[in-house]
Amino acid sequence: MHIPDGFVDAPTSAAFGAVAVAGVGYAVKRAGDEASDQVVPLAGLCAAFVFAAQMLNFPVAMGTSGHLLGGVLAAVLVGPWLGAIAIAVVLGVQSLFADGGLTALGLNITNMALVGALGGYALFALVLRLLPARAPSVAAASAVAALITVPLAAGAFVIEFALGGTVDLPLGGVVGAMLGVHVLIGIGEAVITAATVSLVMSTRPDLVYGARDLLDARRLEIRPPAAAVPTGHGGGTGAAAGGLEPTATSVTGRRAASGSEA
Repeated sequence: MHIPDGFVDAPTSAAFGAVAVAGVGYAVKRAGDEASDQVVPLAGLCAAFVFAAQMLNFPVAMGTSGHLLGGVLAAVLVGPWLGAIAIAVVLGVQSLFADGGLTALGLNITNMALVGALGGYALFALVLRLLPARAPSVAAASAVAALITVPLAAGAFVIEFALGGTVDLPLGGVVGAMLGVHVLIGIGEAVITAATVSLVMSTRPDLVYGARDLLDARRLEIRPPAAAVPTGHGGGTGAAAGGLEPTATSVTGRRAASGSEA
């Protein structure tokens, strides 16, 4: 998935570089509104995990490689904006070590951070809406999004190559090589993403950004009605439940009446 220097011509690389700058810039702006002392360290851990996972490369064709993306995993755990930033940082560091090229950095960020993380989270949110509102659905939706996003990112590369590829390769062969390998990689990514999200959901679901709406809905469901507050008198309810709480005047009157009967 990493595109090396010189694989796509300068005008196309510059155009997608502008797309990457705009996308990451907007992500930084949005992430600033959502970042907290709890989620920022988790974003760093996600970036470290993705960096390590992407070290395992599978050669595809003419200098390109396929590997796990980690975009959906990062987006589900820390949110799409911080997730996209984390992937962009990883790609920037990797480009310094010849894993992808500096001139192709905008292309790689577009494919893996914007399509992989932002597009992947959009797919995750869509799938989650179609599943039952239960905790296992978060991991299932993550798996489906990861499975689809990997070949989508590979498809973005195919478009870029068709626009400005500098290597004399038949486009049909590039499509077959990229999509064929990345469909298989997508299966592995789906398994790893689902397992990781499921593990975090079982221990600290409050750390999973993608589960926020589900957790909020469950809290609302289990919250007791405000009107049904026991008073301690044989399980009866308070004044808000029917006005049955005796007043001070009525209690005094009963005492006076009992005193006169005595």
